[in-house]
Amino acid sequence: MADPSEISFARIFVCSAFAACVAEFCTIPLDTAKVRLQLQKRVPVGDSEVAPKYRGLLGTVATIAKEEGVFALWKGIVPGLHRQCVYGGLRIGLYEPVKTFFVGSNYSGDVPLFSKIVAALLTGAIAIAVANPTDLVKVRLQAEGKLPVGAPRRYGGAFHAYYAIVSQEGVAALWTGLGPNIARNAIVNAAELASYDHVKETILKIPGFTDNVLTHVLAGLGAGFFAVCIGSPVDVVKSRMMGDSVYKGTIDCFFKTLKTELKKFLN
Repeated sequence: MADPSEISFARIFVCSAFAACVAEFCTIPLDTAKVRLQLQKRVPVGDSEVAPKYRGLLGTVATIAKEEGVFALWKGIVPGLHRQCVYGGLRIGLYEPVKTFFVGSNYSGDVPLFSKIVAALLTGAIAIAVANPTDLVKVRLQAEGKLPVGAPRRYGGAFHAYYAIVSQEGVAALWTGLGPNIARNAIVNAAELASYDHVKETILKIPGFTDNVLTHVLAGLGAGFFAVCIGSPVDVVKSRMMGDSVYKGTIDCFFKTLKTELKKFLN
């Protein structure tokens, strides 16, 4: 396969954006279920609490499909594709140039893991800073289904959501949740790209392995595992910040979520 450093930024951007969009379309039902679970809160009734509506990933998918229709699982797909075009293209397209910048264009041999992590952190932060409005609209649309039955919906679609947020809350509101979003995506990007890069290099040193599809799949599985384990806490904070306006800021959201979830766990 071609050396990534020999491929133009434009080509990497387009290919990355296209691949990210395909992945987004295939996985958004699970992402919608994830957002609903993250936004779910126990409602106190007297001395007791109402049981949570959603239970588990597959149970949430089934509940959404039953109550709102199968297509409700693809709510947020339009801004989701907008996000992947921008975020997916930039985070991967910038990774090799930034990594080369840190080690120098004349560097030969395996790039140090630290340089990979720093490059991925930086490109993830830059990419999501640009794509934050698309992420906000995606979460808002995915969260619509948690409104009570019969309650009016705030948004008629992705483009109406962009317009409504700007007209009602101001342009700056499109960057709501930017802090936890940068933290989440920088960390996840570092976990994904740096671990993918490093795992692939390690696999290629094993006799019998070459730079082929199998090697990329194995490296991708490892990268996905690391990304989910490391990025889940900040992902919850990001979704709650974007989907609910009751929080004063990132730290407030983090500690309120921690307090609530610890209370549920101890009970």
